[in-house]
Amino acid sequence: MFHGCGKCSTVNAVLLLIFGVLFLLRDLNIWDFWNISWWTVVFVLAGVGGLAMSKCGSCGESKGKK
Repeated sequence: MFHGCGKCSTVNAVLLLIFGVLFLLRDLNIWDFWNISWWTVVFVLAGVGGLAMSKCGSCGESKGKK
């Protein structure tokens, strides 16, 4: 999904894991939080990840940008 440097990939994976656990808790009726759809979170995470990678110096170097 994300093809950035190791640092950006780790941050994106941690965010996905956190939101995955939150939605699992919601599905198991353990914790009822926001009334938002899972696909809304996916779009927000993709946007945050894309913005982070566009500002990351290491990701720019791995793609040949200066």
